[in-house]
Amino acid sequence: MLANFLIGLREGLEAALVVGILIAYVVKIKRPDVLKRIWLGVGLAILVSLSLGAILTFGTYGLSFEAQEAIGGSLSIVATIFVTWMVFWMLRTSKNLKHHLQNDVDQHLAGAGWGLVLVAFLAVGREGIETALFIWAAVQATGSTTLPLVGAALGIIVAVILGWLINRGLVRINLAKFFAWSGAFLIVVAAGVLSYGVHDLQEAGILPGLNALAFDVSAAVPPDSWYGTLLKGTVNFSPATTWLEAAAWTLYVVPTMVIFLRAVVRKAPSPQTRTSDSNTARSTPQGAR
Repeated sequence: MLANFLIGLREGLEAALVVGILIAYVVKIKRPDVLKRIWLGVGLAILVSLSLGAILTFGTYGLSFEAQEAIGGSLSIVATIFVTWMVFWMLRTSKNLKHHLQNDVDQHLAGAGWGLVLVAFLAVGREGIETALFIWAAVQATGSTTLPLVGAALGIIVAVILGWLINRGLVRINLAKFFAWSGAFLIVVAAGVLSYGVHDLQEAGILPGLNALAFDVSAAVPPDSWYGTLLKGTVNFSPATTWLEAAAWTLYVVPTMVIFLRAVVRKAPSPQTRTSDSNTARSTPQGAR
């Protein structure tokens, strides 16, 4: 549930910030007439995301066990790719997100501004589709529908409230640190989803080694215990893990985490840079800004 809450919070906060930037900008340039276009794009993005979730949930009914496992394993790998891309994309573009969105608005503002429907749809739809894929993978991994959905819903609710407060200037948080810490945690969660996807493909007979266990700690960590459920719900830990699952987890999380942390360190300004920027800001005349 914690992992799904974080997914909902992170994705929801990204979407809320995007919508807030779009709305604030069109109001600033005195084009409130196109606000309905933005909300139409947001509504369509939400509809597509919910439809994708329904298709993933009910679309495999009636298929054989092997087919369901093959689809589940493949989509878990796709979800891992999406989340990994999302983590690095947000780390790279978060600083210039506002400028990028304002440029998109300027390019699609001609006439009645119908192009803004597409801008809002793509900006919010990306987050919604990623969330639908990841939550579905979590449901498949845990075997529970209620907890992942409740966790994601709570995360989205909190994100919407936070996004509104941030865009209104009532709350200030260090978004760079938030996306860095949450990104690192999501890499671990994504590794668990990838490992579960590999297990599904083994169940389907596509990958070998289903009975070759790297370790089995079911006696120490019973799957139905509270801590077993907690580990399963947060990082998709399986007490009985095959060699192929363990290899997939390790080969994903180690290089991905190293690359991510190095990118975070490179992106963070040095103390000297922060001091220089602060001194420049204090010495710059107000009229020159």
